[in-house]
Amino acid sequence: MNTSMKPLDLLAIMSHPDDAELLCGGSLIKAASRGKRVGILDLTAGEMGSQGSSEIRARESARAAEIMGVAERRCAGLPDAAIENDNASRHIIAGHIRALRPRVVVTHWVVGRHRDHRVAAELVRDACYLSGLRKLDVDGEPFRPLKLVYATAFREDVELPSFVVDISQQLRKKLEALSAYSSQFDGVRGYGEVYPGGERDILEQVRMKMAHYGSLIRVEYGEPFRVGEPFDVADLSTLTVATF
Repeated sequence: MNTSMKPLDLLAIMSHPDDAELLCGGSLIKAASRGKRVGILDLTAGEMGSQGSSEIRARESARAAEIMGVAERRCAGLPDAAIENDNASRHIIAGHIRALRPRVVVTHWVVGRHRDHRVAAELVRDACYLSGLRKLDVDGEPFRPLKLVYATAFREDVELPSFVVDISQQLRKKLEALSAYSSQFDGVRGYGEVYPGGERDILEQVRMKMAHYGSLIRVEYGEPFRVGEPFDVADLSTLTVATF
C-alpha cells in the first residue's frame, strides 16, 4: 500500500461501485473541479449484483472515476452483501485511511434498504477512529480524519439534512458518471435506495430528487448530508438561504 502519496481532501467510502456516484457524486465532482484531491474507496466489487459482474463493474467504475476527475479509486475487497463490522474489516479500512489520509470522509447514512449500507456506516465510523491509534496493528502512520459526513440522498426516513451542497453546475457530469454503469442502470426505474418513480427512468428520478434537495437551499440541484456536530459560523450576518 502506497503510504507516501499526497493526502486526500475528500474520500467517499461506500459499499458498492456506483454508490458514491448516486449519493454524493456531484459533491465529489465539485471538489475535484476546484483542485481538491478526491478519492473513492468501494468496500466491495459489487459481485452480488443481479446484473453484470465484478469485472464489468470494475470497468464501469474506472470510467465513472475518469468522468468525475477523482485522483484515486480503490476497492477494499470486502464481500458484497456480507459486509461485517468485524476486527478484520476495520483493520482493512483503517489501512486504506492511513494510506489516503483524507481530511473529510463521507459514507452511507446509518439506515438503508441494503444491509451493506447500514453496516458500512458503522464500519467506516469505527475504522476512522481506530486508524488514529498508535498501537493499532496496521501498516502506516496513525491518522484520523477531521470530519465524518453521512450522505442522506434518497433516504425517506431521515430528518432535514445538516447541509446541502449546490451541485447545479455538476448535475450533468453526475448523470454522465452514473450512465457509465450501463449494466446497472439501462432500462431501470428504481435502484437500491432510489425508489421507482412511476414510468420515469432512473436518471430522471435522480435528477428530480436532486432538484428537491436543491430547493431546500434555493438552488436548482443539491445533495444532502448530515453530521453529528454543530457547524462553526464565523459571522452571523453572513448566513445564506432565505427564510422568506
